[in-house]
Amino acid sequence: MTETIKTDVLVIGSGIAGLFFALKAAEIGEVVVITKKERSDSNTNWAQGGIAAVLAPEDSFEAHIADTLDAGAGLCNRQAVEVLVKEGPDHVKTLIELGVNFTTEGGKLHLAREGGHSAHRIAHAADLTGKEVERALLQKASENPNVKILEHHVSIELITEHHLRKKTNDITCYGAYALDTKTNRFKKILAKFTMLATGGCGHVYLHTTNPPIATGDGVAMAYRAGAEIHNMEFIQFHPTTLYHPDAKSFLITEAVRGFGGVLRTKDGKEFMHKYDPRKSLAPRDIVARAIDNEMKKRGDDFVYLDITHKPESEIKERFPNIYERCLMFGIDITREMIPVVPAMHYSCGGVATDLFARTTIDRLYACGEVACTGVHGANRLASNSLLEALVFSHRAFLDVKERAKSVQNNVEFPDWDESGTENPEEWILISHNRKEAQQAMNDYVGIVRSDLRLERARRRIEFLKEETEAYYKKTKISAELLELRNIIKVAKLIIESAMKRRESRGLHYTTDYPQRDDKHFLKNTVLRSF
Repeated sequence: MTETIKTDVLVIGSGIAGLFFALKAAEIGEVVVITKKERSDSNTNWAQGGIAAVLAPEDSFEAHIADTLDAGAGLCNRQAVEVLVKEGPDHVKTLIELGVNFTTEGGKLHLAREGGHSAHRIAHAADLTGKEVERALLQKASENPNVKILEHHVSIELITEHHLRKKTNDITCYGAYALDTKTNRFKKILAKFTMLATGGCGHVYLHTTNPPIATGDGVAMAYRAGAEIHNMEFIQFHPTTLYHPDAKSFLITEAVRGFGGVLRTKDGKEFMHKYDPRKSLAPRDIVARAIDNEMKKRGDDFVYLDITHKPESEIKERFPNIYERCLMFGIDITREMIPVVPAMHYSCGGVATDLFARTTIDRLYACGEVACTGVHGANRLASNSLLEALVFSHRAFLDVKERAKSVQNNVEFPDWDESGTENPEEWILISHNRKEAQQAMNDYVGIVRSDLRLERARRRIEFLKEETEAYYKKTKISAELLELRNIIKVAKLIIESAMKRRESRGLHYTTDYPQRDDKHFLKNTVLRSF
């Protein structure tokens, strides 16, 4: 049996984009937020570095815009970047009003600097910025009578005309089907407006800095519903995650390099000067490729990040979380260098949106990492992601507010139908296929690619897709099965996008086409299912 819920606004995801939008949308009606796990499980909660914004008198909009465009390697939408940079500072101030406790020094915001930035402009809460932002927004959302948060609800599909068996190119989103994983009951959530804020797709790869919930659900659902997807080949690998068998790719924030951290090979020698004049403060794509090259050239499993030359008290004050976590693994970062390796960190592509977070499906919006606003281009500038979530979720609210009175919520849709399906006999198939897909992506669609590697990945993912789809059609739905299906779909989109881009640009580097080609590829990679 399927329970029907009707609401003005449905938000899928409970990170900064979803909650900031939900709090604003609550001004115009009822908001239902669904989230896969507990409400605090999100990519936001794992974000260490901070929020980049022009908040110092010596900084300028022009400088932040130039840094963003430079990192984006020619593919940024300049208009989107200008919106991001010019509107961003006001939203950081709004977070402060909502109770976010940013780190201060002498009564003023302490502004850090990270790779690719020409100024100190990163507002942060020590080295746990995302956690502090999430805390404050969740508290406000919990206090708001118009916001209802449903935990342990996994989205199955976006509801569109196709569920009425209508064939149309003008697609509208009417909400989503979801599964309550605590009760195993289906929910049909009908809404005037739907916001996709599902975060990233880190678990498409074997090694990632992302939380377990980041399985690409929003991109996969939107693609299946007919939305345009842009630039999925641009996968950002964070250059520095802790190398330790028990650390599970624990992130060592970019701010450590901004603080003065130096990258060294295992024999203690610096190497970044060979790759970029900015040395250890170069943008992430350059740093990640440099580390990858040094490791392969030397046959090493990791490189070191060294801040032992900085005062012990400053290290502990600036990076208390990293200091404590590394200490748990027997590494005192005030006296010992930190072993680090790159890991999948962020997807610069996603569901294509305009400047008001509108997707190519009517009444469906997308914000945060799931979206491709045009801000990041071929490579995201450090700490622009939380800012992007704030700016474009606010712009989505402005659009929803303007349309709210003219949109009705009176179309009826069938319940979710699972007739003819059976309980799974072999859970091992799900776990095995998931690991196999992740391994293939790690091995063949990583920091350095080639035609041969991409073709190998394509064949393996296609086989897993066919096997998983057959299993999906005959098996009762579970969160694990839905995640596997989404991981494979997003893996396929990444590979397909990478094969289309026959050049090297930003985060996409291929040995077969090592040069940037502005004549043929100064454009977005566009995918759509129909």
